[in-house]
Amino acid sequence: MPTSRRQLLKGSAAAAATLSLDWTRAQAQAENLRIGLIYDLTGPFAAGGSVASSVGAQIAIDLVNEKGGIGGKTKIAPVSADSQSKADVAINEAERLISQEKIDIINGVYSSAHAVPMAAKVEQQKKILWITTAVSTAVFKDKNLQYVFRAQIHSDQYGQAFAGFLAEHAKAKLGMEPADVKVALIHEDGPYGVGVAAADEAYAKQAGIQVALREGYSASAPDLSVLVTKLKRAKVDVISHAGYNPDITLFLRQARESGLRFKMLFGAGAGYSQLDKLRTTFGADIDNFCNIDPVPAQLLDPSKLAPGMGELIKTMVMRYQAKTGATDVPPHCSMGFNQTWVLLNNVLPVAKEKYGSFEPDAIRKAALDVDIPAGGTIQGYGVKFFPPGTPLSGQNERSTPVVMQNAGEHISVVWPTNIRTQDPVFPLPKGSTYGA
Repeated sequence: MPTSRRQLLKGSAAAAATLSLDWTRAQAQAENLRIGLIYDLTGPFAAGGSVASSVGAQIAIDLVNEKGGIGGKTKIAPVSADSQSKADVAINEAERLISQEKIDIINGVYSSAHAVPMAAKVEQQKKILWITTAVSTAVFKDKNLQYVFRAQIHSDQYGQAFAGFLAEHAKAKLGMEPADVKVALIHEDGPYGVGVAAADEAYAKQAGIQVALREGYSASAPDLSVLVTKLKRAKVDVISHAGYNPDITLFLRQARESGLRFKMLFGAGAGYSQLDKLRTTFGADIDNFCNIDPVPAQLLDPSKLAPGMGELIKTMVMRYQAKTGATDVPPHCSMGFNQTWVLLNNVLPVAKEKYGSFEPDAIRKAALDVDIPAGGTIQGYGVKFFPPGTPLSGQNERSTPVVMQNAGEHISVVWPTNIRTQDPVFPLPKGSTYGA
């Protein structure tokens, strides 16, 4: 049956429409780079710092887009995914972003329990995973990862800071030799808590400090009274606690009820960096607790940072407060912002200009070229990634944490001594709810 002229015209119109749609899509893709953002927007990790990290990442994206995008040409189009504080959901969302959304770069990941399996999954598919927040050393240790990068600190460094602070201040502040200080290491039993506690133990023993108790527990445990009882029996001087928000709240409440006393408590980021939430629950009870984490950028002296960092920090703080209504800007905002800023400003332009594309292999090469000296980021540390074939391939070798102290209504940096903003209060003062 011969084809009518009308049918020919209709077919041509349909083909033209399809071609036009394809062209429009191609143009949109040419002008935008889609990046997946995976954070816990719901569930217990959301309030523990994951949402703050996601806000920080989005602020970095907004600032780059307002200046025309990457290299002034390519806008970033974020595709957000909620990992819901569940490892299986995190893995499924990463798979969806890669296979269905056709995304080559995933930014984010708050929980180390998510980061360990997700790194393996993304590496296998030769896509880029750019970790902003999760700290477990186990993500990288002896994995020889090629497509996974983290400018963030790693959990071994918490142990270095914990032992370093105690070794430096035990004699002068406590009147005790480091060998006489008894510490307890308590932690949630995921990769984050286990990694921090292992590092605490290793570096404490190296410094000659007694580890009287090391105890893990489930972050979802409904009762921690047995742990509190063990701590009372051990009569420790100092506690290091790696936990999230709900379990920290439970522990501190039960510790207060049972009359647990100690000379100092050191948090290890995560829930202890959500100071506004802890203060809402415990008020002045948590004054002078210490916390080890990457520094909130606004606590640094901008004159000691690279030119422009001070203004960048002010902008980040202002936008975070405007977006959230928060007074305190937690360290997790700086983590999300800083690592995303490095990706967008120090890696992706080089991938395009030097290596010709935003393909994963070009990004991988550009990341390995990054060489930011100390003071060159808003968090004070530099960035240089360990190369393939080394034990921590893909990890930033220049990252550093600090010891902070909750000084009433604000936070002070108390260690390392060369950048501190206040002499540490150690031990907890008389009259403290938890003070020995």
